Amino acid sequence: MSDYYEILGVSKNATKDEIKSAFRKMARQWHPDINKSPEAESKFKELGKAYETLMDDDKRATYDRYGEDGLQSAGFNTQGPFANGFGDLEEVFNSFFGGGFGFGGSRRRDPNAPERGDDLRLDIEIEFEEAVFGLTREIKIDHLETCPTCKGTGAKEGTKRQTCPHCNGHGSVQQTQRTVLGSFTQIVTCPHCHGAGTIITNPCPDCKGQGKKEVEKKLEVKIPAGVDNGSKMRLSQEGDAGSNGGMAGDLYIVIHVKPSKYYRRDGINVYTKLDISPAQAVLGDVIQIKTLDGEKSVSIPAGIQHGEVVKIKNAGVPNVSKPTVRGDHIVVISIKTPTHISNEEKVLYQKLYQIQKLKSENVSVKERIKGVFK
Repeated sequence: MSDYYEILGVSKNATKDEIKSAFRKMARQWHPDINKSPEAESKFKELGKAYETLMDDDKRATYDRYGEDGLQSAGFNTQGPFANGFGDLEEVFNSFFGGGFGFGGSRRRDPNAPERGDDLRLDIEIEFEEAVFGLTREIKIDHLETCPTCKGTGAKEGTKRQTCPHCNGHGSVQQTQRTVLGSFTQIVTCPHCHGAGTIITNPCPDCKGQGKKEVEKKLEVKIPAGVDNGSKMRLSQEGDAGSNGGMAGDLYIVIHVKPSKYYRRDGINVYTKLDISPAQAVLGDVIQIKTLDGEKSVSIPAGIQHGEVVKIKNAGVPNVSKPTVRGDHIVVISIKTPTHISNEEKVLYQKLYQIQKLKSENVSVKERIKGVFK
């Protein structure tokens, strides 16, 4: 498996600024437009994967703990931002950092270039036991899809976009401004076609010229066993449709787990409290308790103290990255003193008290029993 820190040449406690700086440096070195070696493309894609993962707090935490396999098990997309190709270096830097890195001056963005669709977020709530064992759930989302009638052009079927008469298809126009210092001419985006160079004279009636339509979509989502409250899943290209042939955005699903009234979760272990009587604490007992896998017998050792625990191995929550590995069910013992007892019980407690008092006075066992039960 790839070591993302090694790929970027940073330490495992590197800050985000250090990661950004390392990516800029390595991107200049390995971008295929600059580096013509056979391995440049694969190395550049690895850089993108490493950067995308380490700059996302949730992804980085999962990667640090479970590695690349853990990212996949948690539902994160591990293909990286360049899985389906990449633009020139300026476009990459503009996309990642907002531009301003000095690659021959700023260029006007091509409005007809492919543009990625927006990401979407969906929050879903599941039961505690569903989070433990996983489930498959059908979800519904409203998202933008490419209009099937006009195939995304926005023009009515049988027509096409026309060359903008205001800019003659250039997408930009000259504006002259007169000031006390003289006339200044600047090139600005055409306000009529918004830089596209074309306009729609007959808009598609289905999408009203937008090229996209909002539709409801059903998806089956497999939530892995062991997810915790706040876990995120990413469904690649299930967000809004892109423009001009650009890929769709992603759908992020945020998991909210309802708290259990019986279990308390800590990592992959679960805790429950068990009340026992003083007699059970002294003598020990075998008690049936509820576990995630159903009723189980638990042996309480004689002489157990209040607050001590009994472990049931491999009865906790599955590890989300290794579902065959499970945590433990930890039973916390609470010794409850009875507040209401019968007369017969009171007599027995009094005799027990007398025996214990004699014991503290170093009276022999035989004499203690004889003295109490005479």
